[in-house]
Amino acid sequence: MASTEPVVRVDDLRVTFPTMDGDVRAVDGLSFEVPAGGALGIVGESGSGKSVTSLALMGLHRGGRARITGAIEVAGENVVTASDKRLRAMRGNDIAMVFQDPMQSLHPQYTIGNQLVEAYRVHHPRASRAVALRRAVESLERVGIPEPARRVNSYPHEFSGGMRQRVVIAMGLMCDPKVLLADEPTTALDVTVQARILDLLDELRRDLGMALILVSHDLAVVAGSVDEVVVMRHGVAVERGEVRRVLSAPEHPYTRALLAAVPRVEVSRAQRRAQDRADRVEKDKREGVVTDPARFEAFTPVSGGDRGEPLLRVEDVAQRFKVRGGTWGRSTDFWAVNGVSFDLYKGETLGIVGESGSGKSTLSRMIMRLLEPTRGRVEFEGRDITHMPERTLRPLRRDVQMVFQNPYSSLNPRVTVGDAIGTALRVQGERDGRKIRAQVQELLERVGLEPDHYNRFPHAFSGGQRQRIAIARALILKPKLIICDEPVSALDVSTQDQVLRLLSELQDDFGLTYIFVAHDLAVVRQVSDRVAVMRKGEVVEMGDSDSVYENPRSDYTRQLLTAAPLLDPDEARRQRAEREALRARAAV
Repeated sequence: MASTEPVVRVDDLRVTFPTMDGDVRAVDGLSFEVPAGGALGIVGESGSGKSVTSLALMGLHRGGRARITGAIEVAGENVVTASDKRLRAMRGNDIAMVFQDPMQSLHPQYTIGNQLVEAYRVHHPRASRAVALRRAVESLERVGIPEPARRVNSYPHEFSGGMRQRVVIAMGLMCDPKVLLADEPTTALDVTVQARILDLLDELRRDLGMALILVSHDLAVVAGSVDEVVVMRHGVAVERGEVRRVLSAPEHPYTRALLAAVPRVEVSRAQRRAQDRADRVEKDKREGVVTDPARFEAFTPVSGGDRGEPLLRVEDVAQRFKVRGGTWGRSTDFWAVNGVSFDLYKGETLGIVGESGSGKSTLSRMIMRLLEPTRGRVEFEGRDITHMPERTLRPLRRDVQMVFQNPYSSLNPRVTVGDAIGTALRVQGERDGRKIRAQVQELLERVGLEPDHYNRFPHAFSGGQRQRIAIARALILKPKLIICDEPVSALDVSTQDQVLRLLSELQDDFGLTYIFVAHDLAVVRQVSDRVAVMRKGEVVEMGDSDSVYENPRSDYTRQLLTAAPLLDPDEARRQRAEREALRARAAV
């Protein structure tokens, strides 16, 4: 039971950063309290001030140019006026932080045990290494790492993403802090791993009486894990209250917009498309544009036996990799994809969903022929491209393009976006620079950017804008098939919604065919005509999206659906109880 006394108190917090263009108020007048054993969610888009608030709570604003006013108290200590020595003592003992990317928190050259031991002995210098190591094993066991006495000697790269996040949580728990601050702890994780991490945080809060502050851009992530929620925009708390009230009856338009942007697993593709098209007609009316209804009907996929020949045919494809470290140091075979078959028709979207390691991205790269299949056959427009040499493949590159997960890593930071998009035209033989520039600027405008952005570099754009640039680069050659590999997983829900709407518009306008790869089941349902569910390199279920989601045949599909985050706090907690019961039965 949560105490009524606040263990965290923030009163009129203001964090200002001086810039050449004037002061930027990253946090402006924020106030809240969290009792011992309580949980608070802080939500908002990128730039809303969530992470700046997190850093201020940890006293990590020191050493920079930030100006901070107001009061921050953690366990009765004033963070704003505390000395550096006192702050170092508080971090870990009174308040600990779990960051978004665990690989940035873990040193790749030290074992997990060494790093946990160091975290403990910093605050308990008189403790022996043996005592600290025993504590590390206990902490790993507490967060559900199997065989903790053995895995304590492993290195970070030997853990999966979800297990690394558990290790970071274990590190935060080494000194039994009164407050755990989790900043986007599940953003890049699969739905099942995300569910396990959120379940773990809830269990730890309950068992240890620890306060939890959960920071996220996704209201569905915090719905079942917190008691109260603060919604931030441009550094200001626009809404605050009990989580059920805020999610069921939001008062501020921004909160309503965030809720509307959250993809919902119960919303079908037909419902999503109808709403998107209605919104576009309404927008055209406001702008005085007459919408041709045939525009939306021209590329609707044809069902039944009237679809003709498939655009893409995949037959029994498999991909084998050699893995070292078998018996006597011999390499062993690992089948990343094994026996996948499907047809894809013009104007259709096939969603491919599954956890990390299920083979989704490997399958995508085989279709793109970035990987040559070990076995099987890939046909595009009736031509066998399975083992086609690279020189012969070049014309195919016009017709099949890919949009990757991280637009920044797929864009050269030293090349302007105009050149990045136009390079594909030059590779395909276009030599007229003015013609290239005109086509690129026209396409920039089409994806919602400004034509005069042509000479800007990638760092000058937000994450959502960079993904629009990546989409423009994929479209410049007017392809017939675009493979989207986790194109929105790293984006805020509102930016994600904008990119999904853009992809829908482009499909209507250009008759595009998509393969949409993602681990987010709600997103996949809303964009897909058919869905393939992959596990350990194999398709365990395939069918039209409504059938797969409403009447799943595979236990694995049902498991994924149960793990999907929900906006109803009561339903989210009911599903958490079901997962806990399943794990308890499996442990017997």
